[in-house]
Amino acid sequence: MGSNGVAEGFTQDDLGRFESLLLDRRRLLLRDLQTLEEGDSQNASDSAPVSSHLADLGSDREASDISLGRRESESTEIQEIDDAMERIREGSFGRCESCEKTIARERMEAIPYARLCLPCKTEEEL
Repeated sequence: MGSNGVAEGFTQDDLGRFESLLLDRRRLLLRDLQTLEEGDSQNASDSAPVSSHLADLGSDREASDISLGRRESESTEIQEIDDAMERIREGSFGRCESCEKTIARERMEAIPYARLCLPCKTEEEL
């Protein structure tokens, strides 16, 4: 942080560290997606005997919906990570896409693919 409290740009070392964080998270998400897909295909092959109990059918559908929701969420996060990696290459990483100010280091460390500074993100959610 600069003496006026404004976050300064990131050094090459910072960018390398963020890139490493992003790649680690991406690998973790891809492994999780693969596990979910393998579980879904295993469940599909196990489901030959169809349950006639409505509670079981509802439970199976709910589990399937949760799995699908998780896959969609993780796919979205992977895309956000890929976009952040592109911003690192372009030199725009860590700059708010709305106001163009530098995003606070603490925010970038918590969410390294953040596109908006906290004030702009808060405004967007209103």
